[in-house]
Amino acid sequence: MSIKKIAVLRGDYIGPEIMKAGLAVLAAATKESDFSYQIIDYPFGGAAIDQTGTPLPETTIQGCQAADAILLSAIGGPKWDQAPNRPEAGLLEIRNKLGLFANIRPTKINPILAQRSPIKPEVIAGTDFVIVRELTSGIYFGQPRSQTADAALDTSTYTAEEIERIIRVGFQMSQHRKQHVTIVDKANVLATSKLWRQVAEKVSRDYPTVTLDYCYVDAAAMKIISQPTFFDVIITANLFGDILSDEASVLTGSLGTIPSMSSGSTDPSLYEPIHGSAPDIAGKGIADPISMIQSIEMMLRESFQENQLADQIAQAVQATIAAKVLPPDLGGTASTQVVTEQIIKNLKG
Repeated sequence: MSIKKIAVLRGDYIGPEIMKAGLAVLAAATKESDFSYQIIDYPFGGAAIDQTGTPLPETTIQGCQAADAILLSAIGGPKWDQAPNRPEAGLLEIRNKLGLFANIRPTKINPILAQRSPIKPEVIAGTDFVIVRELTSGIYFGQPRSQTADAALDTSTYTAEEIERIIRVGFQMSQHRKQHVTIVDKANVLATSKLWRQVAEKVSRDYPTVTLDYCYVDAAAMKIISQPTFFDVIITANLFGDILSDEASVLTGSLGTIPSMSSGSTDPSLYEPIHGSAPDIAGKGIADPISMIQSIEMMLRESFQENQLADQIAQAVQATIAAKVLPPDLGGTASTQVVTEQIIKNLKG
């Protein structure tokens, strides 16, 4: 078998801590398997600013383009708040350079952790949906944009082609789930949202077994909290997806367990935790590594079709949670290292 190249962007503050944990679990899970891989580190985010003056050096772009998959840890923090080109600008640029137009973020309730959620257990029980967010167009990338002392302008633009490709990703995903797609928009006031609905109707004809419905973004925000089990696959524009996916993450009780995937028409895909770099706990050894570990599980499943290895990691994480070996954000007292060691122990056992 060929050796897979995995580009690793270790991130800032707690980023390197959880990346180290994730790679340790990957090494343990693949030790006696046929899966061979090579880890190649590249500077990115705040660390890259310190090294090169830019959050996304050209060597990092080239290395990621040549990889089979990319692992990214949390970036940014107060150290670079006044930098001319902040770490977050690198995120927008790498998505654009690699054509990563689809961000996929699952929200699934773990019954053992349900008490950590701010929502009543009877409301969130059985919640299992995915938000498919368009990632490289819309108001974050639209031109023209300007700001003066008296006025500011942001432009939201979508083409039918950009809409169709993200909608197809969501419909294809729904075929392996509950075959229910919800388009979240603001079609009562936005022309771009009206175009989204036109394209969705066209695409839906190719998926006759999938139920399609629509929900205004304000109503969807309420429904995610009050009736989260209604949703299966949510497909939405960049701005709406950014906001709703962060809202949905609160249902689980902690950002520290949720992975995400960003993909395009071709490889490689990028995998990352959804949480930030948590400067307040960096270096204390208490960061939750589970989101990074589950991002690696997602990578094995989606980029390499190593479902057996991915299942083993998923089961080891679940066994660790069931044993209540939990970091502080999940109500426990275990350190990053202890949680990681327990997951590796469960892999072997």
